[in-house]
Amino acid sequence: MGLSDQIIGDATQLQKRTSEVAQDVLRMGALVEESFRYSHPALVNRDLEAVEFIAVGEIEIDRYYRNIEMKCSSILTLQSPVAQDLRILSAFMQLVRDLERIGDYAQDLGEIALKLVLYTPHPCMPEVAVMSKQAQMMLSQAMIGLTELDAQAGERIKQLDDTVDYAYERLYNTLAYQKDIKGVAEPIILLSLAIRHLERMADHATNIAQRASYIVTGERN
Repeated sequence: MGLSDQIIGDATQLQKRTSEVAQDVLRMGALVEESFRYSHPALVNRDLEAVEFIAVGEIEIDRYYRNIEMKCSSILTLQSPVAQDLRILSAFMQLVRDLERIGDYAQDLGEIALKLVLYTPHPCMPEVAVMSKQAQMMLSQAMIGLTELDAQAGERIKQLDDTVDYAYERLYNTLAYQKDIKGVAEPIILLSLAIRHLERMADHATNIAQRASYIVTGERN
């Protein structure tokens, strides 16, 4: 049984409105996943057309974010949800903030890509590419966990997050302690920002998976 199926239940007015919000959350999640995917070729392959797609997607992501928050606030104010509905709506309001932040970071990665294109690719870019793919996989798995209301999603994604954290530390140390830098330091600074953004995107993906678990169990990880 999926997210919207669980919520519809006896199809009361409250449940119908909550189900509509659930569908909006999943649509927003799909847009954020798309932006994250575009950030990869922008950063790794210097695909500047991908940066334009991110900018367009960010407008729609922000629209969904505002609408979902407004709908949740309206339901909470006007329809006095019971404990389970309150838990679902609370989780939605928290996880769409995580989604919105991931979208923002994708846009930031696109802007970094526009600046990095002026420089010779750094030798660590293959490792950055791996880290990007790992973080993207985390978001994808988190959204599957939310869609399927998987109680174990939070724990599984947390294990993947450890891998991304390790990659971040390794890459940061490579960049921070690099010697004999030829030319300006800007590409080093930009790459340090990029891997920090990827690490934070992975953290937000972890949050989403944990909120999916919370909807099912009522327990916070």
